[in-house]
Amino acid sequence: MFEWMAWTTPVAVFFSCIALMLFGMTLWEIKSPTVMRRGFLPIATTRGDRLFIGLLSAAYINLIFVGLSGRLMDWLSLEAEPSIWISFVISMGALALIMRKG
Repeated sequence: MFEWMAWTTPVAVFFSCIALMLFGMTLWEIKSPTVMRRGFLPIATTRGDRLFIGLLSAAYINLIFVGLSGRLMDWLSLEAEPSIWISFVISMGALALIMRKG
């Protein structure tokens, strides 16, 4: 069923983190219902809204990195493509920023 997908360790870790976040957010919402607030995002959001926006941002960061990794190798004169772990760390940082300050 999933033969078409490249299940590498970073991909598995990324999707595992998403599943854990969804589970954690569900428990958090049950324990402490959310309230709307405004951060740097131009709309009032709840925790769930910020998680959704953050996950979309993280996915796009990873896709952009994968798309540009070959060019980065040429531009920076690297011997091999940069590690996908770089985009994982950047995307999780962006997600944390959106969740905290968004």
